[in-house]
Amino acid sequence: MKNLIKNKKVLIATGSIVVLVLIIISLVIWYFASISRVSKNEEEIEITIPLGSGSGTIADILKENNLIKSKTAFKIYVKINKVSDFQAGTYYLKQNMNVKEITEMLKTGIMYDPNQLNITYLEGKNIRWLASKIAEVTNNTEEDVIKLLKDEEYIDSLIEKYWFLTDKIKDENIYYSLEGYLFPDTYAIENKDTTVEEIFEKMLNRMEDILDQYKEKIEDSKYDVHEILTIASIIETESMSDEGRKDVSSVIYNRLNKGMAIQSDVTTYYAVKVDMGERDLYQKELDTYNPYNTRGPNMEGKLPIGPISSVSKNSIEAALNPSNTDYIFFVADKNGKLYFTKTVSEHNSIVSKLKSQGLWYEY
Repeated sequence: MKNLIKNKKVLIATGSIVVLVLIIISLVIWYFASISRVSKNEEEIEITIPLGSGSGTIADILKENNLIKSKTAFKIYVKINKVSDFQAGTYYLKQNMNVKEITEMLKTGIMYDPNQLNITYLEGKNIRWLASKIAEVTNNTEEDVIKLLKDEEYIDSLIEKYWFLTDKIKDENIYYSLEGYLFPDTYAIENKDTTVEEIFEKMLNRMEDILDQYKEKIEDSKYDVHEILTIASIIETESMSDEGRKDVSSVIYNRLNKGMAIQSDVTTYYAVKVDMGERDLYQKELDTYNPYNTRGPNMEGKLPIGPISSVSKNSIEAALNPSNTDYIFFVADKNGKLYFTKTVSEHNSIVSKLKSQGLWYEY
């Protein structure tokens, strides 16, 4: 009798697991089916996304126009893929677009079209990287991009037009005048003859949209917009994901407040014009003074002279709202994982451990 009861319990448990697995499989199938295109219909449907619309409102609009199969699946997709910063405006969508294509359009403000000429400026990349992308997509050369950044008359016209651009970008020690000011995003261009000026205008307009949201916060800060973007660029290049950005920000401010050098390797890479991953740094590069190199001499309590990369909204947010910590040190291993510590002994222990595991950058 006991064995019979035991076997019955096992059968019930096994059956429950099978049912649970089937439910999970069914949900997965439902999800992927629900984010696929509604139909093969290529007719354009006009919709308007009001300013300030969240994923719920947008899901309602899309469902009302039969552009998505499920509001719930749409919101799950947005949550899982961390899609944000939807752009208000009028769009022309098609029922043969899947959820990925729709969200791409609503995020960038452009029609998702594989045949459309686009320039995508990635977060954490520098001007040299952008120049190469512009040269790939358009009839401009990398030299055209760099030359324009040195055109004083052009730069003066931008300073006059945009509130967040100041004479600081004209400092002779700044490598590229608009480094950190061109917002990373995907931009549609008309054709290969689009000028660098036109491309920069799109990027600066986008940056203005972002910084306008923080203008009051920046004005109340002890740091000006140039310094905030410089801090944001360090955060961007030190943090491979959103996790830890505000902690990185806290370390930067804690060290500045104590009159300590920031000692961020990414600033040294930028100073010697070597891209991360290209090679490891040499000790002599770390020890040489350069207004960008926070590992070098005479940089105690100082920021780099300017931004070292493009910056995302999340990094700007982190620069303006650091975590409240006592962290003084952080290091990243070769996989980009961050480790935060409060004392020299804790820091040295982490470094020793990373070296023993082969995860430490050698100089």
